[in-house]
Amino acid sequence: MTLDDFRRLNFREAGSWPLAAKIVILSILAVFILAAGAFFDWKDQFETLDAAKGEETRLREQYAQKKVKAINFELYVQQLKEVEQSFGALVKQLPNRAEIDALLTDINQAGLGRGLQFELFRPAAQERMADFYAELPIAIKITGNYHDMGAFASDVAQLPRIVTLNDLAIANNAGVLSLDATAKTFRYLDEDEIARQRAATKDKAKK
Repeated sequence: MTLDDFRRLNFREAGSWPLAAKIVILSILAVFILAAGAFFDWKDQFETLDAAKGEETRLREQYAQKKVKAINFELYVQQLKEVEQSFGALVKQLPNRAEIDALLTDINQAGLGRGLQFELFRPAAQERMADFYAELPIAIKITGNYHDMGAFASDVAQLPRIVTLNDLAIANNAGVLSLDATAKTFRYLDEDEIARQRAATKDKAKK
């Protein structure tokens, strides 16, 4: 049968179609039904396959990252040891509560040893608490010559404990220099203080 023959077919008279036309139409319908059934049957499988491919990509990336970490594990361990050693050395420079008074005396003696006069030496009434240390500001005002003040600053920097000089202001009053500054020293917290500090931090986070 030609294409024109198919065009002339009347679907209302399908029962009287020639056998060849019936076979062709039925074959087309069968192929369509099989294709539609296969598509809907395989659709879920296609989606599962796509999901599996995505999971495979994710796992490959995860494996690559873990492989890099595994290769560099010894390096990470060494770096961690170095950080712990550096941290330990810094902590040793922080006095404990019992050593604070001795440190304040050292700061005072550093100034007097350079011939400076203390007009003010006032530790703050309250420390500023941090995670594992406390900061104690000390308001100081000293008078003397410029060279001795510079030597005093150098002596303070060389103290075995950490002390910093902040907010420096030098004034010249009739040839006499005066230095206003805030010296800050730090001490590490004991276990009870660290526990209280962490509890306070958690309480603030909840609010």
